[in-house]
Amino acid sequence: MTKTADFLIIGGGVAGLSAGAALAKHGRVLLLEAEDALGFHSSGRSATFSHFGIGGETVRALTAHSRAFFLDPPDGFGALARIMPAMFIANEAMLPALAELERITRTLSGAVERVDETSAARFCPALRWAPDAVVSAFVHREGLRLEPNALLQGYVRRIKAAGGEIVTGARVASIGPRWQVRTEAGVSYEAPVLVNAAGAWADRVATMAGVRPLGLTPLRRTIIGFDAPPATDVRDWPFVKTAVDHLYFMPDAGRLIASPVDENRDDPCDAQPDEYNMAVAAHRVTEFTTLEVGRFTHKWAGLRTFAADRVPVAGFAPDAQGFFWLAGQGGYGLQTAPAMAEIVEALVTGSAFPDVGATRSQIEPNRFSSSPRT
Repeated sequence: MTKTADFLIIGGGVAGLSAGAALAKHGRVLLLEAEDALGFHSSGRSATFSHFGIGGETVRALTAHSRAFFLDPPDGFGALARIMPAMFIANEAMLPALAELERITRTLSGAVERVDETSAARFCPALRWAPDAVVSAFVHREGLRLEPNALLQGYVRRIKAAGGEIVTGARVASIGPRWQVRTEAGVSYEAPVLVNAAGAWADRVATMAGVRPLGLTPLRRTIIGFDAPPATDVRDWPFVKTAVDHLYFMPDAGRLIASPVDENRDDPCDAQPDEYNMAVAAHRVTEFTTLEVGRFTHKWAGLRTFAADRVPVAGFAPDAQGFFWLAGQGGYGLQTAPAMAEIVEALVTGSAFPDVGATRSQIEPNRFSSSPRT
């Protein structure tokens, strides 16, 4: 027997689940996730902070549009975010990048404040102000600490409430005409629309389906966890990031986490941290702060998958009717998910493209072809 649906989605991360929740209003959704748990890869390994210091103009627009969803969630989602400051810092070499980031952030929010050493200490007393460390900083008071599990489960509830089905442990073995998908367990599924939301595996899914790959690049990122200084309450510290991709750190469950903001090419896999990048993260923390990094309390890595222009991809493949790309969401899948779900709904159903601060030509996959759609 073949299970049928109106929309068949491959991938149970935030991309696939948000798309499924949006499309469930228009027909029956079947979602297949290869792992035994949803959000097992990138969606479950994010630093879970929404800020404007990541991505280009299009990504920042999608991030800004998504804020309303996080701050005032629809019924069935519960609390999705809390406001938490984001502080951006710079050494001498990073000052031009800091000035540009501050300018951009001010165009998106009025809650931006330039801080000196004294006022910055009210937010994070551990910063090391010195010519070779922090020489300037600004704070965006309205960053968002996201609740990824609440977001994913809210989407799950929407899919199931509309009669959709989510199948975990359903690794795809083959994809045939009319989007007939067979799993390694021998179960077959079919739908006229196949949504490829397979993250780092999206190009492999496309190849399996006979669709031209986009040339997506999975990049591994490392995060370490370590104890806060004795008798120091770090729970109200901000998310802190250098103006260029060099270091970020933030409080997490009474401890601290940090990343060297590394990007190492990798194959689609269950990404694991390596010793070198963990050591780099610890060293960079001591470069910019007075903190000492002892033993790592926890550590992990995740894959952030990008298209060539580092803008998310959503739209029907120009070379395969009914094959819908939803990929390349990089490190901003969580913070742009509400906006991307609106885009998916519009492009799949043929309704008006939403006002999300981005255009169809910036998002659709045919921007990579020789004759992009206007």
